[in-house]
Amino acid sequence: MSEMIEAGNINVAAELYNFINDEALPGTGVDQDHFWACVDALVNELGPRNAALLAKRDDLQAKLDAWHKANRDSVFDPAAYRAFLDEIGYLMPEGDAFSVETANV
Repeated sequence: MSEMIEAGNINVAAELYNFINDEALPGTGVDQDHFWACVDALVNELGPRNAALLAKRDDLQAKLDAWHKANRDSVFDPAAYRAFLDEIGYLMPEGDAFSVETANV
């Protein structure tokens, strides 16, 4: 297992910590203490949302696995499978049309 370095309230793999400090940040004008404080804040802010998304992914995967096991001996029915994916929230209804513009590209 990789050596870990404490950066604020998070632990970072030494290889990543050293790469950021020694190779990525020099010449950018970004102070390494400021960088790690911002990463710490982002991890702590987004960590609970990330955990919730991972739990949702696990739930969807369990439902998919169960469906495939239950239907392994059946002839594949695309309409039934599509209905199942809609039912569990794996597929979402198509949204309104939209366009994207870019600048400075």
